[in-house]
Amino acid sequence: MWVDVCIGLTASLLIAGAAYAKRSLSGSGAAAAVAVGTILYAWGGLPWYGTLLVFFITSTALTKWRHKQKAVIEEGYAKSGRRDAGQVLANGGIGMLLCIGGSLWPHPLWWAAYIGVMATVNADTWATEIGGSSRQLPRSIVTGRKVPAGTSGGVTWLGLAASLGGGLIIGASGWIFVRWGGGGGLAGTAIAELSSTWLYGLGALLLLGAAGGLLGSLADSWLGAVLQVMYRCRVCGKDIEKNRHCDSPAVRIRGLPVMTNDAVNMISSLLGGAVCLGLYVWMVS
Repeated sequence: MWVDVCIGLTASLLIAGAAYAKRSLSGSGAAAAVAVGTILYAWGGLPWYGTLLVFFITSTALTKWRHKQKAVIEEGYAKSGRRDAGQVLANGGIGMLLCIGGSLWPHPLWWAAYIGVMATVNADTWATEIGGSSRQLPRSIVTGRKVPAGTSGGVTWLGLAASLGGGLIIGASGWIFVRWGGGGGLAGTAIAELSSTWLYGLGALLLLGAAGGLLGSLADSWLGAVLQVMYRCRVCGKDIEKNRHCDSPAVRIRGLPVMTNDAVNMISSLLGGAVCLGLYVWMVS
């Protein structure tokens, strides 16, 4: 296992260091990414680590894509494109715990949940970054009415298509890494031993990725529209996710104070994982 720890630590340091240099991760975000990545590789091997890496690379690339054009919309977001420790743990922390669970008590349920969690965070990022470039105004997931671009809970057809694509790529990546890299780490060894079961086939993983990603990202939109804390700038009157704007404190207008963007991401990823758990139980019953 110490060999896997060294490999995971070295790879994570190189990737997090490059991301920090490119201003994709803050200092705390880089430290959290190294910790999560090392644990995932040491305990899960390439299938678990590689799937998370696909999310990180694609989401980072999409965040940088057309950044200047999206800057006005993203001005009111609670977090910028430079991920901090809170964002890293919100997106990868649950997956890390599932990996540890899968190594201690090997069972396909852990892998099914992991695919759902990673599909959700990837689908949500794809929906936000690609859907934000839609020429059509989004519609509220709650009321169906058109809302300004960047509004929490706003969805577009382009965003939904991107969400589906983000979930599918996680399912496909999981299949590729299981076939090419299963067997590393404790949870990875469990995958290798169970890889002949239907759960590790391409069709099953694509289904789990698509369902978990799409439904999880829709849950994220609903939570963002209903429960996420939102503020209004005292100066410009803009509705925003952060409690300061235009160099002055903003006023809370709705939502729960504890329901930040990171909390919404974490809860929605749990729901995406639960969707895949339910699918797995239904298909094997």
